[in-house]
Amino acid sequence: MPHSHHSHSGQFCRHAKDNLEDIVIEAIKQGFEVYGLTEHAPRYRVEDLYPEEADLSIADLQAAYQSFLSTALSLKRKYADQITLLIGLESDYITDLDLERTIDLLASHPEIEYIVGSVHHVGGIPIDFDRVTWLRAVYACGQTGSSAALSPLSELGTVETSPLQIQPTYSPSSSELRPFILAYLNQQLHMIRTLRPEVIGHFDLFRLWTPELDVRSPELNREGERGVWEAIRRNVEEGVRIGALFEMNTAAFRKGWNTAYLCRPIAELIIESGGRFCFSDDSHGVTQVGLNYHRLRDYAESLGMKSIYYLAPRRTDVVGDVRVDLEEAGAVRRADGWSELGLGVRLGEIQEDSGGLCECR
Repeated sequence: MPHSHHSHSGQFCRHAKDNLEDIVIEAIKQGFEVYGLTEHAPRYRVEDLYPEEADLSIADLQAAYQSFLSTALSLKRKYADQITLLIGLESDYITDLDLERTIDLLASHPEIEYIVGSVHHVGGIPIDFDRVTWLRAVYACGQTGSSAALSPLSELGTVETSPLQIQPTYSPSSSELRPFILAYLNQQLHMIRTLRPEVIGHFDLFRLWTPELDVRSPELNREGERGVWEAIRRNVEEGVRIGALFEMNTAAFRKGWNTAYLCRPIAELIIESGGRFCFSDDSHGVTQVGLNYHRLRDYAESLGMKSIYYLAPRRTDVVGDVRVDLEEAGAVRRADGWSELGLGVRLGEIQEDSGGLCECR
């Protein structure tokens, strides 16, 4: 049976839909064996709130996550005989404050079983909110000339930008994208080393608005300088070293991609490096539970992926800092799972975003 390690609900996330229990019920209907409930970690600076959160305070975000934990724990117990629910947290890294507070949150809430380690901002600017905001992040990285250090949104948000470079139809060149991508990958590396997440979320989210981008191109990998591909390899090796699962995330299909997050070159690199994969629907509502999982299966098979893995509740005989156990699900296509799910015609459709808020966050 399938597994998913990454989901959100409108009950606790302003850019999602539906109550958390309705999402759990849908996962049960679709035959999920393991389903991860992973609401976003709170953010800790007013300048990091999204427009849809304009009426909220930092305290409100913290209270919402506390309420999520309470609700998720209740649902975990209520439906224990029908599905294994894992309680998680999708982290973000805007500044070091986010990492510090996430560590504190984990220490004070043992019911959090795992982390999906994600990056949604570069230099303090959201990269998956809309195209114009992403263009601001790309431009700001080029202007500062920095691909290593974070700058607060209050600074980057005031960079004087050319009208051309923030138009939705503007297509940055590879040389313009390179500082931005390196900044993303440097932030991701720091997040991996600091939080040691069990799951690395949508590893290549930096490609959201440029799905055709070749991460191995000469323009992104200039001789004599650290290139994008070298930085990707470095992050993959770090993820493998700490034993993280690399998430195969179907949200990319909803964006019109012909692959999941991870793109083919990076997925192949992970296989070559001995990395392990898990599957996620990154659902933001009932209609996205299990969406495009048949396409995910086919994509995984086309990569020559031999096995998938999933997280399981920690055994009582385990001691130490381990939050969850790791299980191997076996072959990608299993007779008792994929071919008999009966997930419906809906799974064969690409759900395109109609504009506005992007549902990767």
